Amino acid sequence: MAVQTTAPTSATSVDLGPAAGLSCRECGERFALGPIFACEFCFGPLEVAYDLPAGDPEELRKRIEAGPANIWRYAPLLPVPADVADKPNLNPGWTPLVRADNLARELGVAPGRLFVKDDSGNPTHSFKDRVVAQALEAARAFGFTTLSCSSTGNLAGAVGAAAARAGFRSCVFIPHDLEQGKVVMAAVYGGDLVGIEGTYDDVNRFCSELIGDPLGEGWGFVNVNLRPYYAEGSKTLAYEICEQLGWRLPDQLVIPIASGSQLTKIDKGLQELIRLGLVEDRPYRIFGAQAEGCSPVSAAFKAGHDVVRPQKPNTIAKSLAIGNPADGPYVLDIARRTGGAVEDVDDAQVVDAIKLLARTEGIFAETAGGVTVGVTRKLVEQGLLDPTLTTVVLNTGDGLKTLDAVAPTTGPTATIRPSLDAFRDAGLAH
Repeated sequence: MAVQTTAPTSATSVDLGPAAGLSCRECGERFALGPIFACEFCFGPLEVAYDLPAGDPEELRKRIEAGPANIWRYAPLLPVPADVADKPNLNPGWTPLVRADNLARELGVAPGRLFVKDDSGNPTHSFKDRVVAQALEAARAFGFTTLSCSSTGNLAGAVGAAAARAGFRSCVFIPHDLEQGKVVMAAVYGGDLVGIEGTYDDVNRFCSELIGDPLGEGWGFVNVNLRPYYAEGSKTLAYEICEQLGWRLPDQLVIPIASGSQLTKIDKGLQELIRLGLVEDRPYRIFGAQAEGCSPVSAAFKAGHDVVRPQKPNTIAKSLAIGNPADGPYVLDIARRTGGAVEDVDDAQVVDAIKLLARTEGIFAETAGGVTVGVTRKLVEQGLLDPTLTTVVLNTGDGLKTLDAVAPTTGPTATIRPSLDAFRDAGLAH
């Protein structure tokens, strides 16, 4: 198994700010910074280890608050150089945390207690801009010239856009049957877009083979050989949510699960804020959300298992359609440790939840957002989510990316002649 790829720049010369090295999540072995993604001793996944800033928490809060209105306000806590905000980048983040009282009323949640973290306002309209921004800085540091990925759609667009802005070549790989909107959005940035016959897991296996071949030399695969850095971008969701709540931890979070990395890194971000004294240390609960047609983590949680059994995806929520999620076992650990749960909803419930969020809060979510809202409703009905506590639900993408999901049941209320009589006859004059 290949665990490292060749990069033009020596790992000893890179500047990634407070990043001190890489650490194995299984055995704890430490490694120097580099395009390494698996432990050479136990093959466990690697993540970034830090020398985080010490000192007065209030001074660090002020430093963050004085920073730019994007993820780079948190540069002291991320694997990026101090001058990252001056480099060509899409500068994602600082998206709205919407107080969702109308949705809360529909779900039976107390007023002022439900919030939607709406990441559809990022440059390519999904949270993937956050993680790609981190990976791009690592690619720069290691001297890569091509930015690449395996993707269920949103990541392909984020990589294409970030590469275009930074002057990199891009070549991204997707399943051949993605939603047309995501295909167009990935292709429009001018890089190479390659459809692979098969599922996302087939695409990912192909990319792993390419990394180990001379054809992949000089390529930075954001979610493979740059994955330890890429994944850190999801921590910024945790940072923003807490800052937007007045430097407070939410009591409950509902987070969609694809690979599971987003959920695990949000938890990591919350723990870092606690250790730094930026928020008060108190309990919080994390809930994972999946689509029924691709719910291996939910199935394992409900069965009480520690091992996630792969599934073949069959759901309209294609951005979550990863049948063999790499971080699945870690998601189970976090849900159980925090007193949360992992739940799933079927495709009809996903569509209904998309419409519910749009109707109540004016937020048009892609299918992943429908999954989180649908699961939130289910958790309230089951008594697993406390409706009196502060709850944050994540919407990770824009509904314009997945129009096919709602188009069959969404359209004009009426089509009439251009006359007042026709308007009255249609029953619309009220």
